[in-house]
Amino acid sequence: MSESTPVAAPVSPHQTLLPAGWPRPKGYANGIAASGRLVVTGGIVGWDEHGRFAGADMASQFTKTLENILAILAEAGAGPQHVVRMTWYVTSREEYHDSLAEIGAAYRRLMGRNYPAMAVVEVSALMELEAKIEIEVTAVVPEAR
Repeated sequence: MSESTPVAAPVSPHQTLLPAGWPRPKGYANGIAASGRLVVTGGIVGWDEHGRFAGADMASQFTKTLENILAILAEAGAGPQHVVRMTWYVTSREEYHDSLAEIGAAYRRLMGRNYPAMAVVEVSALMELEAKIEIEVTAVVPEAR
């Protein structure tokens, strides 16, 4: 998937959970209710099929990481609209915040308007020395009716 390819993800088939009186989260959900076939990824980083990273900055690695995740999900017949949970591990909270505009633009282009339950955690390092971000995803594909 190229960086210029827009994705028009269908609306999520899952229920977003927002308790009464809680503030509406921006860019994520507090919880998701879903039923169907579970699809999970391991921790995915932003490298290509040859183990080369897309770039040295977090934003370019994020974009490639998300493209890699979507390729894995496609193998199971899942798309961005099926993602119900994401856990992001970043090596620099500061670089993450400094890159939010680029990360947000790439997210919206690739994921559409699906905002799953999400956590972002700063870690001291990742197993791949050049990696600045690693993401795990859980998706739920509704059973055919």
